[in-house]
Amino acid sequence: MQRQLTEKLWREEKYRVMFHSQKHYNQLRLAMRDMMSHEQIKQLIEVALQQTPTEGSMRNACQHMWGYFRKVASIEEKRTYEQLLLTYRIPALLCFLQQLAIQYNVTYLRESTILQIQ
Repeated sequence: MQRQLTEKLWREEKYRVMFHSQKHYNQLRLAMRDMMSHEQIKQLIEVALQQTPTEGSMRNACQHMWGYFRKVASIEEKRTYEQLLLTYRIPALLCFLQQLAIQYNVTYLRESTILQIQ
């Protein structure tokens, strides 16, 4: 039961961690593989989220999320994505990715904390 909670937590926080730090994301992937405890994973996530995101880490996380839509998005959606990424409008890009997750019913992304925009 505890492992299921840990996997759910990681599923929900994965892209937010990646957004903050690729290094911490990689550490957490290994920690999950090594079956670290829920508390240890939670602690590692908290440390990761304290990192200041870099332009590269933010772009990388957005590109990973875009991968869910790359083959199904319309030409206009692709243009919008590319323009938002090119002009480095990250808050708008996250909103756009959230809209696509809803539109294309990508549950994995819809449940991701990074797209839980207020």
